[in-house]
Amino acid sequence: DIERVPSPAITSTVTDDNNGVIANGSVAGSSTSQNGHLPSHITKQTYSSMDEINMNVESLDSIQPYQGSEDIAQDGRARMNSINSNNSTGDSIHSDEALIPEVGISTTRFARNKRNRGEHTPLIKGRGRDRSEYEDLDEETFNNWPNDPAFTEVIRQAESAIDAGVNPVRIYQGSSGSYFVKNTEGKTIGVFKPKDEEPYGRLNPKWTKWLHRMCCPCCFGRSCLIPNQGYMSEAGASLVDRKLGLNVVPNTKVVKLASETFNYLRIDVEKSKAKKIVNEHFPKVGRRFHRLGLPPKMGSFQMFVSDYKDADFHLRRFESEPLDSVTQEKFQLLFERLVVLDYIIRNTDRGNDNWLIKYKKPPPCPSTPSPVPSGKGDPAGAEQASLNETAKSLPELPEIDVAAIDNGLAFPIKHPDSWRAYPYHWAWLPCAKIPFSQQTKDLLLNKLADMNFVQDLCDDLYELFKTDKGFDRHMFEKQMSVMRGQILNLSQALKDSKSPLQLVQMPNVFVERSRGHVGTSEKFRNFSNSFTQRFQKKAPFFSWC
Repeated sequence: DIERVPSPAITSTVTDDNNGVIANGSVAGSSTSQNGHLPSHITKQTYSSMDEINMNVESLDSIQPYQGSEDIAQDGRARMNSINSNNSTGDSIHSDEALIPEVGISTTRFARNKRNRGEHTPLIKGRGRDRSEYEDLDEETFNNWPNDPAFTEVIRQAESAIDAGVNPVRIYQGSSGSYFVKNTEGKTIGVFKPKDEEPYGRLNPKWTKWLHRMCCPCCFGRSCLIPNQGYMSEAGASLVDRKLGLNVVPNTKVVKLASETFNYLRIDVEKSKAKKIVNEHFPKVGRRFHRLGLPPKMGSFQMFVSDYKDADFHLRRFESEPLDSVTQEKFQLLFERLVVLDYIIRNTDRGNDNWLIKYKKPPPCPSTPSPVPSGKGDPAGAEQASLNETAKSLPELPEIDVAAIDNGLAFPIKHPDSWRAYPYHWAWLPCAKIPFSQQTKDLLLNKLADMNFVQDLCDDLYELFKTDKGFDRHMFEKQMSVMRGQILNLSQALKDSKSPLQLVQMPNVFVERSRGHVGTSEKFRNFSNSFTQRFQKKAPFFSWC
């Protein structure tokens, strides 16, 4: 017979294949007395069969140490902070160094935890809910925004519509896989752009980018942007818009959706069909599947705006039909907000065909003959009636608004310096020659001049961008150094009453976070709270495109 000690505080002997005995004592914190006897609250139990012993051994093997996984996560993060850079000697994190971070790989079986990042994520099981196409989304953390119930309701409508067979419709314009999402009534409520169907994504359904990659790989992509991060850029532009109070970007967030009209691998489609057939004929077996439908895709979801047209259409119209002074002033204010957004996020794809203008003329007022006052009665009443008639005779002002869409090619890690400059096409408009208005200064100057506000903005973007599986802290710091430099130029332009055209002509500047040494090795570095300023010297080959 073998004596074992079963209790909440399990006592065992842990051995290692290489080093022999590691510990002999209590695993869960209990200890023996100094004379070798067990405490009074622990009793001995005798096992008479090997089956009972094996059951307890399996329970011991299932215990995973907590401290070991935590150390691995901390070491992995420390290794990612080890890219060499020294701003004090003139070198910069924006130099042409390798953009691939150091990656630490651990072979221990305890390294599989929630902190490990990778493009492949484990399936999420729903508990206590009906199985649906969105079983992976049944957790409360997915597609749920308590601070934005209106957006959450729109996503619920989209999910219900897909379950009811009203699938999103692919947008055939553009170079990526993007979709009009509808509700159960068939009305378009948003635009969804999956990550893996972006212009250079592995499942992009448009053949033009595939041909570009195959035939001209040397000019493939934009060297200043992180590949396949367009959906994060869309959501980040919406976040900057809300923080600054610009209100020109439709509400955009990162969501997960699944639909038959999305572009999937053939194996995923066939697996989904096979699982549905098995679930119909063998429900008990079907209940053991993690997912019945297609795997959900992560991407950006932007609220749909109605009655808007491309800016190029209305700008040509305004040349032949000039706006009145009041409407023109309102349009100028909206245009300045668009300029501020694009400049801060350094949008590399702002043409006149990917920002929208809403312009509605009021219906003509029917001309009715006004009654001639008889001169009798109350004079004050007659005067008020005359004022009312005058107000009715005044023409109604047109409705005008601006929407900044297609923000997926923003937040670069450096200013364009290779072949193309990717300029702002609105800089050639007549509106760009007018200095910034006082209303724009009052809205933005105090915020942009406050370094605490700028740091809060960077922190919010960090919380958003780090949800991506391929997030890299060093690449993010490069993105933020570009954005800080843009904010510095913009605040100076507002103080000097410059125009948007003069703003884009200012030299490109980086505001980089300095690095401090921790310990004695170059491996251990961290970002400090001090910043350095640096100007970009290299210019792109073509400055007009």
